[in-house]
Amino acid sequence: MDNAEAKQKILEFLESKKGKKTKFYFNDFTKLLPDMKSRAVKKLLTELINEGVLEFWSSGSTTMYGLAGAGKQHAEEEGE
Repeated sequence: MDNAEAKQKILEFLESKKGKKTKFYFNDFTKLLPDMKSRAVKKLLTELINEGVLEFWSSGSTTMYGLAGAGKQHAEEEGE
């Protein structure tokens, strides 16, 4: 699987979860792409963040990833 296919798989996964869950752990993506090394998955997620497709959220102890502009946290920040 090349990077473009892997990115598409990530986006399809996130779109399929829309309305149910908006933020995912890094391990969710390594399970989604089991043939890729975790460093390669991290690189893909970083590329998607840099492209503005994804955003990350940190609680201080953990980092989660989700579609840019989606989720309750984003809606609350926009409302302020």
